[in-house]
Amino acid sequence: MEDVKKDKKSLSCSPCIDALWFCYSPVFQVKQYYREGELDSCKEKWTELFSCISLKTRPASEVEAILKEREVTREHIWQFRSQQAAAEHWEEEFGHLEE
Repeated sequence: MEDVKKDKKSLSCSPCIDALWFCYSPVFQVKQYYREGELDSCKEKWTELFSCISLKTRPASEVEAILKEREVTREHIWQFRSQQAAAEHWEEEFGHLEE
């Protein structure tokens, strides 16, 4: 039971608040406007913050189950391809450079 309490205490919303604060900074907004042609509404950051706060108000057993489910359903950062698929993708992306 103490481990669950420690995990819940270690679940901090500070990174979410920091990310939201940075999202509204002029530096980020100008960079976003330069790259995308529009300002960022920071909706995703608000969603993450509200999600974190809602986790803080739930029972520890529920929090643990939700975090495990999120870890399983999270998309992996890399796309794994077979050697043939990777070669096809490479040719599609960079084949014009060989001409």
